[in-house]
Formats: sequence, C-alpha cells, structure tokens
Amino acid sequence: MFCPESVLPVNRELQRTLYGHLFILPWMAGFLLFTLYPILATLYFSFTDFNVLGAPRWVGLQNYASLLADRDYFWKSVGNTLFIMIGVPLSIVVGIGLALLLNLPLRGQAVYRALFYLPSVVPAVATAFLWVWVLNPQNGLAAPLNTGLNRIGLPAINWFTDPATAKWGFIVMDLWAIGGVMVIYLAALQGVPVHLYEAARIDGARGWQLVRHVTLPQIAPVIQYMLIIGVIGAFQYFTQTFVATRGGPENSTLFYALYLFQNAFEFFRFGHACAMAWLLFLITLVATYGVWKLTLSKAFQEA
Repeated sequence: MFCPESVLPVNRELQRTLYGHLFILPWMAGFLLFTLYPILATLYFSFTDFNVLGAPRWVGLQNYASLLADRDYFWKSVGNTLFIMIGVPLSIVVGIGLALLLNLPLRGQAVYRALFYLPSVVPAVATAFLWVWVLNPQNGLAAPLNTGLNRIGLPAINWFTDPATAKWGFIVMDLWAIGGVMVIYLAALQGVPVHLYEAARIDGARGWQLVRHVTLPQIAPVIQYMLIIGVIGAFQYFTQTFVATRGGPENSTLFYALYLFQNAFEFFRFGHACAMAWLLFLITLVATYGVWKLTLSKAFQEA
C-alpha cells in the first residue's frame, strides 16, 4: 500500500540537499571559473609557445628545458631567492628574542609592543620607498655611517647600488617589519603553562635553561609554522625588489618571482612564465614538505 507519509521525509531531505547545493553554487562557479580553470590553463600554456597576441603553439617540454639551461637569468634568480631565505631564520631568532623581552612584566609594556608592531602595518610599497631613501649612501640616513667608515679607512656600504650588498638591504628591510612575526610568538608565549617554569626552577633551571628546555619545546609548533610561512614567502619575494631595484644592480636582486613577472608582462613569454610558475609550485611543495617533516619539539628536547 502506498504511504505518502513515508515519502515525505525523503522529499524533505532531497529538498535540503538541493537548497545546500544552490547556496554553494555561486562560490563553486567562482572557484571553477576564476581559480581551477586558470590553474589548468597555466599548466597547458607551460607546454606552449604563447605570447598572448597569437594562438599558443605546442612545444612540449621545451620551455622547461630552456629554463633549466639558462644559467644567466633563471639559475641566477634561484640563487638570489635562496640567498634571501637567510632572512627566514633571522626573523625567527629576532622575533622570538623580541617576544621574550616584551613578555617581561615591564612598565609601559603595551607601548613597547605597539612600537615594535607598528612597522609591520606599513604597506610593502611604502616600506620599499622608505628604505631606498634610508639606505641611500649619499643622501639617506646611511650617509653618516659611510662617512664614519671612510674616516677609519673602511669602504662605504652602498646597499642597493652595490651587487655585493643589495640583497642584504632587503633582509634589513624585512627585519625592520618583524612586528607581525613577533606578535605571533608573543601569543605563543602566553600559552606556555606557568607550572612548567615552576617545576624547572625547582630543578635548578635558570635563564637560558628555562628558554631552552621549556619555552622553545612548547612553542616549537608555532616556530615550525612560521618557518613554513617564511619559506613560502621567500619563494614569492616580489614587491620590495620590484619597487626598489627592479632586479638590479647586475641582476643581483633578480628574484624568482620578479623574473617570472618579467617573462610574463615585459617579455610576453607566457609559456616560459607558466613553466616557471609550475616549477615554483613544485619547489615550494618539496621545501614545505621537508620543513613540515621536521620534528622541532623533539629536536629541542633532545639537544
């Protein structure tokens, strides 16, 4: 015998499912159109000779082969990008150090925290323009330093105008805006249980021993996370060098992302640019997996 009451719950469940799909349809359409399709399109274009003005021509692995054989620009950009990663461990050390200092119960603690955090909210473009002026060896704040170096017989530091020091200028620039990283470490320090410090003090631990055997193991997951974010950010380093040096002098600041941009929007070699993008994805994936596999908590406890 047909029972309409038994069909009613099924119809309601189907109706809810349809409503759910209708609600996610706009997001799904946007994802397919503006995210998934461009990703798949770049994969296809990476195997073609494509300059936007004409139809793409299939060339297979030629783009990848020519990039890997390019020592003057491609491998130069890879080397520069790996060099800029020196700033990642420096940011971890400086960020943790500042967080430890600003975690102390001092008068005016909130003011100090705000002052150290303030540079991190300055836009990257404004920061680049600021430090181009600050590190100007003739007219910037670095000029008195160079004068002092010359008086004692040492060579002046030309920063962004010297291939030997240009990359260090970007590292100094990034360390100036360390406040955002510092706040994350400061939040992590707030979550370290107080009883662990009390137990360590009873066992005779003091000063650096507390930091080494209690603080660092407890905030190791945060350090690992910031290390991963730092590595990913270093591979995508672009805005500062685009504004400050455009890859100069002598390609000493030609970072990977900048060279990718030049291939796409200056040389109109979109096939090369797409191939670089996928190589960057693979390199970043491998590097991120390697950092993720590090067990920092265990390393801190065993050392």
